[in-house]
Amino acid sequence: MPNLRDIRNRISTVNNTQQITKAMKMVAAAKLRKAQERMVQTRPYASKIQDVVGRLVGSSSVSNPIMRNADEVKSVLMIVIGSDRGLCGGFNNNLFKEVEKSVEANLSDHRENGTLSLVTVGKKAGAYFKKRNYNVIESHPGFFDKLEYESTSELMNKASQQFVDGDFDEVYIAFNEFKSVIAQNRKVDKVLPIDPSEISASSDDASKEAIDYIFEPDSEVILEKLLPLHLNIQLWKAVLESNASEQGARMSAMDSATENAKDLERELKLKYNQARQSAITTEISEIVSGAQALGGN
Repeated sequence: MPNLRDIRNRISTVNNTQQITKAMKMVAAAKLRKAQERMVQTRPYASKIQDVVGRLVGSSSVSNPIMRNADEVKSVLMIVIGSDRGLCGGFNNNLFKEVEKSVEANLSDHRENGTLSLVTVGKKAGAYFKKRNYNVIESHPGFFDKLEYESTSELMNKASQQFVDGDFDEVYIAFNEFKSVIAQNRKVDKVLPIDPSEISASSDDASKEAIDYIFEPDSEVILEKLLPLHLNIQLWKAVLESNASEQGARMSAMDSATENAKDLERELKLKYNQARQSAITTEISEIVSGAQALGGN
């Protein structure tokens, strides 16, 4: 049985850990509120951009380099959005496993041939996929320290240009979509090439079909401006969704850690009291035995 000093030290350590996890939960809750505000503000704008692009694509036969479909998919780029910090439960591992599952199901040939390239956002994503010998061509650790639209725009503009130049024939984005504080949807979406039928269908309804729009100057010029913006907003939305999901996952993980620390502290206090009572009983027994021995003499 451990001595009383060891148990007291463990109780003190668990109590300190509990205070740290409780503080981290409060910090994550504050960050989550800000992240949710930015995410909620972006969602309607991203949806409207997609509606306008879908309407333009559906009402004209305009072609654009971003819509090109290669006869043969020779190379693929995937942007994986993880986190810079840990202590957020299964937030990262669940997404990374989903990415590997998707690669195994749809891109296994490219993985084997070395024609699958990854751009990782966040320290954890870069470390995970480099360790598993994926072709990580770019890594962006510390991305969430200063989260700005310009940073995601640069990343997406570069990927779009590589697609237009023919360096890649498909571009995917893998991220955690915010569902609730305790749940995230892991998504691997293909963003390039833009599928006209899919994007027009996603923005299609009876009211929009009934309206005949006149575009000025013309559909081709407007699409040329809107398509890059649409792609930038899609990546920006994915990054914001991932950021909110990360804070929610960390808040939930730290709450569970705090509760576990409380349970462990109660168990240790019970062991301490049992050990203390056993020590007292032993001392009393020794005193009584000594007194009886003296009395007998």
